Amino acid sequence: MKYRRIIVWFRNDLRLLDNETLFKASQMGAETIPVYCFDPRHFEKTEIGFPKTGAHRAKFLFEAIRDLRSQFRDRESDLLLLRGKPEEELVTLAERLEADAIFFSREVTSEERTIDRSLEKVAWSKGIATESFWQSTLYHIDDLPFPINQTPEIFTQFRKNIEKLSSVRASYPQPEQFKFPRKLIPISGEVPELETYGLEEPEFVREKVMEFDGGERAGLRRIQSYFWEGDHLKEYKETRNGMIGADYSSKFSPWLALGCLSPRIIYEEVKRYERQRKKNQSTYWLIFELIWRDYFRFICKKHGDRIFHLEGIKNTKDSWRRDSADFERWCEGQTGVPFVDANMRELKLTGFMSNRGRQNVASFLVNDLGIDWTWGASYFESQLIDYDVCSNWGNWMYVGGVGNDPRENRYFNILRQAKNYDKNGEYVRLWIPELAKIQGFDIQHPWDLSTAQMKEAEVQLGKSYPQAMVDFEGVL
Repeated sequence: MKYRRIIVWFRNDLRLLDNETLFKASQMGAETIPVYCFDPRHFEKTEIGFPKTGAHRAKFLFEAIRDLRSQFRDRESDLLLLRGKPEEELVTLAERLEADAIFFSREVTSEERTIDRSLEKVAWSKGIATESFWQSTLYHIDDLPFPINQTPEIFTQFRKNIEKLSSVRASYPQPEQFKFPRKLIPISGEVPELETYGLEEPEFVREKVMEFDGGERAGLRRIQSYFWEGDHLKEYKETRNGMIGADYSSKFSPWLALGCLSPRIIYEEVKRYERQRKKNQSTYWLIFELIWRDYFRFICKKHGDRIFHLEGIKNTKDSWRRDSADFERWCEGQTGVPFVDANMRELKLTGFMSNRGRQNVASFLVNDLGIDWTWGASYFESQLIDYDVCSNWGNWMYVGGVGNDPRENRYFNILRQAKNYDKNGEYVRLWIPELAKIQGFDIQHPWDLSTAQMKEAEVQLGKSYPQAMVDFEGVL
């Protein structure tokens, strides 16, 4: 169908490179109007009292929006910024600008799909066409070797099937030019301040693993830095469980979460690295992680709202504690278990936590404290700069024992994990300065120190550092 003027609605696809929605609109030769809408529902408080989008997430998002707008302006176009419910604001804008189509990316979870259906219905009633495009995964949904409702429940089966029977499509190039109707649009809106949504500017934290700047150009710089300048990809599999520093893992997840980078661009760079530098288990393992990300998205597509339910996709009943005081201690990094607390403090102060840390703090909340796993998932949603709805809730279902995992118990022995991944206590020492004078692995279990050792380290359990919420005696 031929369109004269198209609104391109940006969501979690904040990029120019490999953006099918934008590319298809520009290829039609129509006037293209890029739009982002700040939806107030994304900043509302959840039932446990946290904003759905906390300060770290919001800051990264706003930076990404500014970067995208800057890129459009460099190309004599612009990014219009709206505030309100997109299903209402986009149709109103289309009527005002006499646009005959709205293009957007397809999402899979219920809140987004409800908005999509409402938008399509209202637009249709006004004679405005809508077209949606699938572009959030490495493997396209139309290329899966099975219908969505037959997506394998076990990841290994899913991976083997798509690796054998599917292929990754080529990425879309950046459009060469945009026909932007500047005369129609004298005012394009402003990026809000954090205070607009009741959020405070995060303080600078010297200890953070790296500076995460939002936006496509920052994401592409990270690929250049990690793959090519630092040459870290060749050892990714060996270092990915690290906890300190910028380069123990790729750190691409924040840019993937907002679509500042597409998984296909990363895949193509891995393949180029394999041709020009080295091909080994590490280069494959990064692609393996992208397949995990796809898996959670397709599982969400298959199971719908069940991923948010306490019973999960297994429909498993269990008795969970809902102790607000204990949950708050976990959130604040005051459990008295140093390996847990260090990770939770890093999350609160920076909006980021290593994969190894996430598995441990989630296991502690669910298995050691017995607290409702959906509370943990909601807190991560608020805090993580790389929050991805499908990966987050899929992983938390795993830990809660109500997801796809064939194993019944995903319990992590915290002290054994600390011994494996922070044997000398450097990570704990970084984030819990009140324990910094305790030497070596002793920092991981301060409750076992003698009175003399406590005094020498200037630690008073219950005063300078909390008593442990659980008893770990003899677990090593």
